[in-house]
Amino acid sequence: MTTTLDRTAPRDPATEPAARLSLTPATALAGQLDGAWWPYSRDLEAELPALAAALDETWGRITRLTVNPARWPAVPRTVAMAGRVLHVGWFTEQDPDKLILLSYTVGRWDLLVVPPETAPAAAARLMTAAAIPGSVLTAGVLMANEAVIGRGARAARRREAAWEDEGGACMPTLGDPFGRSALPLSANGWR
Repeated sequence: MTTTLDRTAPRDPATEPAARLSLTPATALAGQLDGAWWPYSRDLEAELPALAAALDETWGRITRLTVNPARWPAVPRTVAMAGRVLHVGWFTEQDPDKLILLSYTVGRWDLLVVPPETAPAAAARLMTAAAIPGSVLTAGVLMANEAVIGRGARAARRREAAWEDEGGACMPTLGDPFGRSALPLSANGWR
C-alpha cells in the first residue's frame, strides 16, 4: 500500500477538527493503556499538534512521543507546534498499535492508536475498551479482538443478505397447520 502525504495546502489550526480521544478516568487502578486516540489520517506531522494540544490541558505539556514506524508512512523527528517543538522517536520493538507520550513534569501515558480507516462502530468499541481503568488488555490484544468481532459482524451481514436474497423473511405463509390454506382452490376443489 502506498500512502501519499500532501503538505502543500496550508493548514489552519483554528479550522482543524479536534483530536478524537478517549481517556481512562483518574483512578488508582493502573492498566496497560491510558486511553485511545483515533487520528483522521496517517500523517503524524499533521495529526500530532491537535493531539498534544488536547492533552496539554488534561495531562500537562507533552514533550516527546514514540511510535512504531510500521503504521506510519513518515515519522518526523520533530513536529512544530504553537511556540514549541514536539520530539518524535520510533522503535520497531514498540507495539505498532500504541503511542507512548512523555512529559517531563507528569510522566508517561500509553494510548491505543485506532487506525484512521476504522469504521465508527469499531472505533467506538476500541476507544471504550482502551479507557477501562485497570484493564490488562494490550493494544495488540484489543486490535486482534476487534478483527475477530469485525469478521463475525461481516459474516453475519453476509448471511442476512443471503437470507433476504433467497426470500427469507419475506416469504409468505402458504399453508395452515389445520389444513386450511391461503391459496385459492382450483376449479375441481383440490388444492
